[in-house]
Amino acid sequence: MPLLLVRHASAGDRAAWEGDDRDRPLDERGRRDASELVARLESLRIEAILTSPYRRCLETVGPLARARLLEIDVREELGEEHQGDEGVALVRSLAGRDVVVCGHGGLESVVPEAPKWKKGAVFVLGPDLELLDRL
Repeated sequence: MPLLLVRHASAGDRAAWEGDDRDRPLDERGRRDASELVARLESLRIEAILTSPYRRCLETVGPLARARLLEIDVREELGEEHQGDEGVALVRSLAGRDVVVCGHGGLESVVPEAPKWKKGAVFVLGPDLELLDRL
């Protein structure tokens, strides 16, 4: 029963975005990576998808949710401003469940000795939140 921790896909340069950062969309590479996420996770059981309310996170898991016929559970605690404490606590509470959690850089702190977590990367976590694989 792996928990899948997904970092949102590429959303361009934060400094170049003029609007509210919560509304920054995926760029072309990010949209391609979001579509490819469906195939990358095809063999894994997923019972729920939880995500940050930021647009780039919603767009990252959108194709997966549609392919799996799952509703996206938008969680404020996974937003950048809350993920360091509330988001980490949420991820810990989900350990051992077949869920996808999509968030931002920094959320990987829930994984002991986490390697670099690139945009669009997936960490496959075991019941003790140990890193089993990187997709």
